[in-house]
Amino acid sequence: MSEPPLSDPAAVALELERLRGTVEAGFARIDGALALLVQRSDQTDRRLADHESRLGTLERARWPLASVGALAAVATVTAAVWELTAR
Repeated sequence: MSEPPLSDPAAVALELERLRGTVEAGFARIDGALALLVQRSDQTDRRLADHESRLGTLERARWPLASVGALAAVATVTAAVWELTAR
């Protein structure tokens, strides 16, 4: 079957309809890819927020360690001074 010449209005309309279908399919594919990227971005944002909260929890739980270490050092010095003055 031969293609009608493009000077025929019906042939132009047919080619435009084919082009329209191709463009719609391309837009649908791009829209799907963008939706996937948005979903991955949302997941990444949630994971980042989760990591930030977990890191904050660890940082808040860490401060007593230095205080406990300082108190242990003071207690050790106090005990050593007590022993030296008791003799």
